[in-house]
Amino acid sequence: MSALSPIVSEHESDEAAARYDRWFREKVRASREDGRPSIPHDAVMAEMDEIIRVAEERMAKRNSTLSE
Repeated sequence: MSALSPIVSEHESDEAAARYDRWFREKVRASREDGRPSIPHDAVMAEMDEIIRVAEERMAKRNSTLSE
């Protein structure tokens, strides 16, 4: 097993880099073959913004009751 420099690669060895490459290519292949319709980026971001807003409200409410 040959070690890789952290300056050159985030993987600890050539073998680890090859495993990651195989895993990544399989994920891309499976995604491209997935027949489900894509979700537009704007729709995903709007949903995430709402999830974050609700979580922030919940945290603010919890923090306000703790400080009373």
